[in-house]
Amino acid sequence: MNILAVESSCDETAVAVVKDGRTVLSDCIASQVALHREYGGVVPEIASRKHIEAIYGLADEALVKAGIQRENIDAVAVTYAPGLIGAVLVGVNFAKAAAMALNKPLIPVHHIKGHIAANYLAYSELEPPFLCLVVSGGHTMLVDVQDYTKMKILGTTLDDAAGECFDKVARVLGMPYPGGAALDRCAKLGDEAKYVLPRSKPGENPYDMSFSGLKTASLNLIHHAQQVGEELDVNSLCAGFSAAVSDTLLPRVKMALDQTGYTKLAVAGGVAANSRIRGDIETLAHEKNILVYLPPLHLCGDNAAMIGAQGYYEFLAGNVADMSLNAYATKSIIGEEM
Repeated sequence: MNILAVESSCDETAVAVVKDGRTVLSDCIASQVALHREYGGVVPEIASRKHIEAIYGLADEALVKAGIQRENIDAVAVTYAPGLIGAVLVGVNFAKAAAMALNKPLIPVHHIKGHIAANYLAYSELEPPFLCLVVSGGHTMLVDVQDYTKMKILGTTLDDAAGECFDKVARVLGMPYPGGAALDRCAKLGDEAKYVLPRSKPGENPYDMSFSGLKTASLNLIHHAQQVGEELDVNSLCAGFSAAVSDTLLPRVKMALDQTGYTKLAVAGGVAANSRIRGDIETLAHEKNILVYLPPLHLCGDNAAMIGAQGYYEFLAGNVADMSLNAYATKSIIGEEM
């Protein structure tokens, strides 16, 4: 089954062709990073306009690279939530038009489910059930993946997402957007013990997390150093910040593994590219003698191949949409609007 997949939830326009949910025939991405770098972050209106400019040509490119004709497409999958509403609408409207023109099924895909499904493309042997740690720019959560389309959120961030905090701290330090990669490089050169940074403690739900206190403490350190003319050890601050994020995530992952009894752990989302988090996950996997699935770096960020992968399983489960499909800025992976 060949699925034409569309992703436009933020600042990456992406179209891919995926076969049977596991084989990527093409994965084309038009990045807007250079454009938004001037503003230090994504400007939603500009992102939406650039999606409109890129998406049609990108779809043709995806078909050419896949080596198939339009009539060989069996369904169209699209990210319909969550994301920047204007950006998501571009992808949804394009996918609806494509499905109608091709007279093929339209498959709505939740963006976070797509990130989880990126692991299916990298690991052909991976099947549910398993535990997944989702760490992206807008979401941080522990997910019990009970089946390809049935999932349960064990815990989530109560405020800021880990990825948002990485980007904000990097921006205040003067690093170019997106700052997560630059912060990660600096962290490898620093002393993580030099600055004392907070870790959130378990609350009513021990799996829930908080990163706002860590972000505030880090920003206060930076601003204080600037105000008193004190030289800031940027590398050490980055190392300490990365360690604090990982120290917030890992105990909850370990607790969830113990509770569920799962011996498989997957990681998903853009922050899954962070070297400190990846290293600590691998160490935990070794200690607990479990299988760990870390997507390759090119599948950590937003892409359409992951939407095609999840779209295949949504189709098998009968989750198809008609032309009334709408876009949502926020929506839970268990189907409840937020």
